[in-house]
Amino acid sequence: MKDKDQIKETIIGGRDRIGIILYAVYLVFIILAVLVIARIIYIQWIYKPDPELIGLLRPKSTKEVIDPSRGAIIAENGCLLALSTPMYQLYMDCTVQKRDFKADTTHGVEKERQWLAKARKLSTGLSKIFKDKSPEQYYGMILKGRNNGNRYLKIGRKIDHEELQQIKSLPLFNEGQYKGGLIVRKKDTRQYPYGDLARRTIGYVKDNSRSNGNSHIGLEGKFDYVLHGHEGIEWLRVTDNRNRIRNYDSTAVKAENGMDVRTTLNIDVQDIADRALRHQIQDQPEIEGGCVIIMDVKTGAVRAMVNLIRDTTKNELDESFNNAIGRKGEPGSVFKATTLMTVIEDGYIKSLDDKIPTNHGIIKNFPQDDHIPKYEKEHGTNEISILDGFKLSSNYVFRYLAVTNYGKKPQKFLDKLYMYKLGEAFDFDLEGLKKPTIPSPKAPGWSGTDLGSIAIGYAVSETPLHIITFYNAIANKGKMMKPYLVEDIERNGIIEEKRGPSVLNSSICSKATADTMLRALKAVTEEGTAKRLKYAKCEVAGKTGTSRIILDPKYTGGIEGKYEDKYGRKQNQATFVGFFPADAPKYTAIVTIYSLPTNKSFYGGTLPALTLKEIVDELYTMDTGWGQTITGKNNIPKTGQSPEKKGMISGEVPDVMGMGLKDAIYAIENSGYECRYSGTGHVFYQKPDKGTKTAKGSEINIKLQ
Repeated sequence: MKDKDQIKETIIGGRDRIGIILYAVYLVFIILAVLVIARIIYIQWIYKPDPELIGLLRPKSTKEVIDPSRGAIIAENGCLLALSTPMYQLYMDCTVQKRDFKADTTHGVEKERQWLAKARKLSTGLSKIFKDKSPEQYYGMILKGRNNGNRYLKIGRKIDHEELQQIKSLPLFNEGQYKGGLIVRKKDTRQYPYGDLARRTIGYVKDNSRSNGNSHIGLEGKFDYVLHGHEGIEWLRVTDNRNRIRNYDSTAVKAENGMDVRTTLNIDVQDIADRALRHQIQDQPEIEGGCVIIMDVKTGAVRAMVNLIRDTTKNELDESFNNAIGRKGEPGSVFKATTLMTVIEDGYIKSLDDKIPTNHGIIKNFPQDDHIPKYEKEHGTNEISILDGFKLSSNYVFRYLAVTNYGKKPQKFLDKLYMYKLGEAFDFDLEGLKKPTIPSPKAPGWSGTDLGSIAIGYAVSETPLHIITFYNAIANKGKMMKPYLVEDIERNGIIEEKRGPSVLNSSICSKATADTMLRALKAVTEEGTAKRLKYAKCEVAGKTGTSRIILDPKYTGGIEGKYEDKYGRKQNQATFVGFFPADAPKYTAIVTIYSLPTNKSFYGGTLPALTLKEIVDELYTMDTGWGQTITGKNNIPKTGQSPEKKGMISGEVPDVMGMGLKDAIYAIENSGYECRYSGTGHVFYQKPDKGTKTAKGSEINIKLQ
């Protein structure tokens, strides 16, 4: 029994010792767990590591600016005038696999030899694609880079996506970055599909950088805030393999791409205008340059804006300066239309057939107008009608009208010019519109001859854009539309901001005055200084103008304000401005050409008129919709016409479209016909049509509204 009790006590005692040991172990683990938790709490919330140690152990993160994609500039019909496309610059890590090959004592040398053989084939392919270096030169670059440890060797120029795919198929590069060493960096680059066409209007940027030197040029500059978009931000860190990956512990801001700008430009009209101007002035070394603007009559939308300046070192014409808005000067005789409109509106003349004394073309304090003595001799008269004076572009007639009617109240005349918006730089869709200059009677420099000079387009300075805006209002029956280049701002084809037409002045003149102006402007192209436009494919109404340009002091020995140098050379500004088809105008256009100092003379009725004739003829051919509204000006024989009765005197029916009743009756009855009319206002219908041969004494029916 005793032995059994001892054994039992021994077993129980053993179990107690094991339990005590296990409890001790548990206690140790609990203590360790508490210590670990305490350590975690300490490290997480209390411990502050040494900043220098962090800098050594933690990969540095760098701030990366994410460039947005620049918006496109689009023509009215959707053609892309400027767009950003991804281009790619290639680099090569010449050291790839070199360390692994060295570590492989068995096959490393053979693997290196094979890698170099592939590099030689790669060099041949790069030479064929880039065509800038020989295969040996490319191979030498790669070999040198491998020996020197170059991990970022620049390869070739920027390439497009198609060329990138070709290069990715070459030996080595077809194995990817880590075996072949190809590194591709994408960069959006600005493309201009139509080259230099409308370049000064569109503008130019190299990529999407706002630091570009051309940041304020053209639509690219004015609408940079829309096109550029908003940059994004992300933080990148370098991995052990020296790759840069996004650090997800840092915040990121997504880039917002730029919006598109839809313009009013019609690329076909722009091309026609550009070619016409180049054709007329390219082979004229005395011509410095010129500009063309074509506007939609009803809206003021600019369909074309051409600006050419001659590079005298290359004898080439480039779009290097915007003459249309950035160059102002004395407009010359095209300004006489403002004088004519003003005296008509103020009631000083009742009809274009009103006459004034010729006075041999002499007004006190002004030079004689040589046109008038010739007119007196040719017509055997001492009077001239306002219409004949406009056709002749007589300085005397328009000085007389201004001085006689406004000599004692010049401000009344000038107020009308401001109403015509010829005295302000209105807001425009391009930077750089010059503010016109109009003298003031209250200014110290005002002289007694200023009013007479202003009346014929001197002593004032205007840009071509201001002049065409005024003439467009005549075409639009007195309603002056603001010229504009941007229809809307779009994002992914959805309009975000609608712009479009706006009115500068709802009525600069009455419809009756606009109709009278139409008659005068048609007479200029039919019988006056712009007869070169008489045989254009549709009827044009407009006015010529020629003025002198004040010479740069470099031509006059440093003397300012001179129109002529010591060799008798002058600079001319020649202009034609008008609209077509004359009776139902769709476009208004201005052509202004500037000469270099020369002894030759250039007039608005020559190169500018010929330029516009080319434009009109091509637009007429291009626009099939005009066939029903435009009458050709060539004399086409009519078939099936009955012979005139023997002894019957016949003549041609005059054109009275747009005339007031008084002028229409006068023209019809003076031609030997009887007039039958209905309605009030101005003639919008006549039967028989103008030019029809019919017997004298026949009735001509007209309708007015």
